[in-house]
Amino acid sequence: MYTKQEASALRQAFWTTFGKYMSPVLSADGMKTNWVSYKTGIKYLQFSMEAGTKSASIAIVINHPDPVTRRRYYQQFVQLRSFFHETLGEQWKWQPEAVNEHGQDISSISVSLQPSNIFDQAQWPAVISFFKPRIMALDEFWCMAKEGFER
Repeated sequence: MYTKQEASALRQAFWTTFGKYMSPVLSADGMKTNWVSYKTGIKYLQFSMEAGTKSASIAIVINHPDPVTRRRYYQQFVQLRSFFHETLGEQWKWQPEAVNEHGQDISSISVSLQPSNIFDQAQWPAVISFFKPRIMALDEFWCMAKEGFER
C-alpha cells in the first residue's frame, strides 16, 4: 500500500509522463494543446481522463448545474452519435444521467480500460496507448462539432 504522498507522487509522475509524451502532438486544427487538461471552450463541458488502481477512463463530462441545459448539451451529442462513433472508431458508454464523485448530477459519454493500474509503472505504456488515440480522435471530433454547441 502507498502513503498518500507516494500515491500522489505516482499519479503526478504518470500525468507528467503522459503530458511529455503528447507534447509534440498537435491538435486536429494544427495547434499546440495541453492534452492532459484539454479545454473544450465551453463551460461545464470537459474531456476528462482518469487513471487509478483498477481502471483508466476517458470521458466527455457535462456538469452544467442547470438540468435543462445539461440535457440539451447531451442531446446535441446524441444527434451526433453516429458521427462520434465513426470518428472515434468504437462504441462508448452513453449516460444521460449520472452522479459524479462530488454528488453532482452529470451526463457523460465514456470508455474505460480495465484492468489497469497506474501505480504499476510497467502498465504505463498500455494506459498511454489507451489514452493517446482516444484523446486525439476526441479532439478531431470536437474540432468538427464544437461550433454546433451554444456557448
